[in-house]
Amino acid sequence: MLPQALLLVILMNINVASTSNIIKTLPGFPGDLPFKLETGYVGVGAMDDVQLFYYFFESEGSPEYDPLVLWLNGGPGCSAFSGFVYENLGPLSFDYLNSIGNKPKLKLNPYSWTKVANIIFVDEPVGTGFSYAKSWEGYSNISDTLSAVQTYEFLRKWLMDHPKFYNNPLYIAGDSYSGIILPIVVQEISDGNRDEHLPPMNLKGYVIGNPVTDTQIDRNYRVLFAYLKALRAKELYQSMKRNCKGEYVNVDLNNTLCVDDLEVYNECIEDIQLEQILEPVCSVSSPKSAGSNWFAEDLVNKDSVNLLLSFPQLRRPWCRSYNYLFSYIWANDRTVQDALHIQEGSIKEWERCNKTLQDLYISDVSSSLVYHENLIKQGYRVLIYSGDHDMNIPYVSTMGWIESLNLTVDSRWKPWFLHGQVAGYRVLYSDKKYQLTYTTIKGAGHTAPEYKPEECLAMISRWLAYYPL
Repeated sequence: MLPQALLLVILMNINVASTSNIIKTLPGFPGDLPFKLETGYVGVGAMDDVQLFYYFFESEGSPEYDPLVLWLNGGPGCSAFSGFVYENLGPLSFDYLNSIGNKPKLKLNPYSWTKVANIIFVDEPVGTGFSYAKSWEGYSNISDTLSAVQTYEFLRKWLMDHPKFYNNPLYIAGDSYSGIILPIVVQEISDGNRDEHLPPMNLKGYVIGNPVTDTQIDRNYRVLFAYLKALRAKELYQSMKRNCKGEYVNVDLNNTLCVDDLEVYNECIEDIQLEQILEPVCSVSSPKSAGSNWFAEDLVNKDSVNLLLSFPQLRRPWCRSYNYLFSYIWANDRTVQDALHIQEGSIKEWERCNKTLQDLYISDVSSSLVYHENLIKQGYRVLIYSGDHDMNIPYVSTMGWIESLNLTVDSRWKPWFLHGQVAGYRVLYSDKKYQLTYTTIKGAGHTAPEYKPEECLAMISRWLAYYPL
């Protein structure tokens, strides 16, 4: 790499289209923020037409030495705000029980990953969260590959504007659908370093949780997961294996035996919360009612917000989907947007997950397996984790594709502990060229840090410090 003094001189002469602001206070949080928060936009694409919004939290430990993490949320189209507030990755969360009316309160999160890392949360792709385009062309042809390319461009420009983090170990992290995008971004960074693109990045590896990897594999493994978790009978599982021959997604409709089995299987799981099979499905009536669909799809309307606010404060029932509504109320408040320095008129309405974007999104990468194969050969550190009660992306699916890579087992499957209790199970693959750790988080869902924040903070803290789980 170039000496830092020389690099700074070069970077000072490169024009970077970005804006940034230090945020001292936020509506809903009492007093000054006890950590450093920066928000801003970085222009990417032709003529910087696309403006990607980000939240940057400096490490609460040693920001000059701690790793720099770029966090990508899933969806596609789910805001990074969801990552740092609901997935317990950032230092703030909503105070569910003590929020009154339409003014949600914020509180400090004791399990924030910013205790051990500097983290950039970016709203990607364009149309996600507060990210926007200056022209309609910027919203066209949004896809997996375009999102990855623009995310890489974002990171290059962000680092040019923040050269003091040039030497920090760099990790790319994310969860859920970012399991498709993230490996492509890492490959872009690796190729850029090889081709001597500026700035050189101190890339050490990547972290993915509950990852979408291969849509066919992921969905097929739900059937095995349902059997292992006693969500359907052994006889039905054996019949499905025999009649469907392991293919439960692209089913031949003429195969009536398989179709009949799938109908029975779907009846067994239709009222199960796929994100965490032990949690209730939140609805205003029965799980099968049409009125419950807005919870399952995370759609927000005035009726759903009014429902939440109608509950007396002390009798407000806990429901994860109710809690999500606070982000809609908070982020659409003009005083909040002013505090975050949101470009006025840039978006019509903030959504935690942009359903319109998801409908228009082009999924042009059906599997990211080939990227994992290439990156592992290049010697990067890899951490992959799963909530073991997530049926959306089952742990058996993730284990399955990892095992298909035929890596060398360095340390066999065994439990790891927190406070003397089993926190999950892990296996380590390594040789002279690579190191991959896979772990489950016991009792967690989709995604793991949202359900088990303390265990996940212990996991990432140990792994970043090269300490075994």
